[in-house]
Amino acid sequence: MYLFKHLYLNQRFYLVLIVLILIFIAGNFFSLFYTLGKILTIFFCALFITDVLLLFKNKQALFAQRITPERLSISDNNEIILYVKSNHTHVLLIRIIDEIPAQFQIRNFEICTLLKPGEEKHFKYTLRPLSRGEYEFGRINVYISGFVRFSSRRCIFENKRIVPVYPSFLQMRKYELLAISNRLSEAGIKKVRSIGRNIEFEHIRKYNTDDDFRSINWKATARKGEIMVNQFQEEKAQQVYNIIDVGRVMKMPFEGMTLLDYSINAALVLANISIYKQDKAGLITFSNKLHSFLSAEKRNNQMVNILEALYKINTHFDESDYELLYINLKKYVSQRSLIILYSNFESILSMQRQLKYLQMIARNHLLIVVFYINTEIQKMLLNKSENMEEIYINTIAEKFYQEKKQMIKILQKSGIQAVLTEPENLTVATLNKYLEIKAKGLT
Repeated sequence: MYLFKHLYLNQRFYLVLIVLILIFIAGNFFSLFYTLGKILTIFFCALFITDVLLLFKNKQALFAQRITPERLSISDNNEIILYVKSNHTHVLLIRIIDEIPAQFQIRNFEICTLLKPGEEKHFKYTLRPLSRGEYEFGRINVYISGFVRFSSRRCIFENKRIVPVYPSFLQMRKYELLAISNRLSEAGIKKVRSIGRNIEFEHIRKYNTDDDFRSINWKATARKGEIMVNQFQEEKAQQVYNIIDVGRVMKMPFEGMTLLDYSINAALVLANISIYKQDKAGLITFSNKLHSFLSAEKRNNQMVNILEALYKINTHFDESDYELLYINLKKYVSQRSLIILYSNFESILSMQRQLKYLQMIARNHLLIVVFYINTEIQKMLLNKSENMEEIYINTIAEKFYQEKKQMIKILQKSGIQAVLTEPENLTVATLNKYLEIKAKGLT
């Protein structure tokens, strides 16, 4: 019973069977073919039985294991490793079918390879999740075939595991490494000259191409035989709060991800860089109520707390209450802080309803409002209009696009900084704005 449950007949078996049937049909007309058919049938049966016996002679013919990270990073390529080892005495043809989480909708995943006796191999593949949450990996199914490949034996490895998908910590580490090596410009971050800052000497380090030549330490350069520069740091840490609107406006999808997830990724990177720059990072999420509040700190476990809080965020489908946000900021954030507010306004009317509350927040804090360019509308504007319907669509698209630009002007007139960006460029745009503010010492 065990054998039949795990035994599968391959395509080669049926092809040989068809050939034998054709030979026997020819035997009705030519006796030589009938005799040949009988001989080949006996030979075929012997090969088939031998093939099956060799496949099942070793109960533990193969070992397979999936190696996954403790958690996956959203919107990034996460590496998954499949490890297989042959315990068989013959060369095996193996076909691996991994049960990938249903969220990826991958139904044709397959790896085929030859495995020598005692050989072990590692196979790598990548997965790019587009939503946070728990992803369940299933079993590993390995089909092994012997030298004649008439049949396959299925080996099942119960390697089920639930792996959480977190905000993009890989992106966070990337920007952190660039910041440490003073190479943020490689990711599109603009170099801004420091104006009116209070800075103090931190240490001497090697020169990078993005460094200001005026910071070169000539004595250290002569002593070391290579260019050395002085590294400075801010004397006073400021509070930086990432505030994320989790209302229904943030559910809009772009390139498979929601605006909320783009905002979460950017907030995570900005919080980490602000702590690296000796600032204090905090987090607030709200819709029609305050969902989470993390006081701005720069202690060692602050980024862990922020990451966990961001992982748990979900979209709420109520209209966001900006008056409530102002009241809570007044209540919990007494010190003047840099506030980066991630939201989305699709029309001037929707923004003007909240403008008075934004102005009230801006009186006490340096407020940056981040909202998004609708990339689908941008694509429409690039299309040539060939008929009246397309002209009408392009006119409406142009109206929406110009409204976004007008919103920037209205916010700036109200003393509010603004960032208008494509969702995929959000992290770079917000980092540029933060570093510009910090360089100018505006807080």
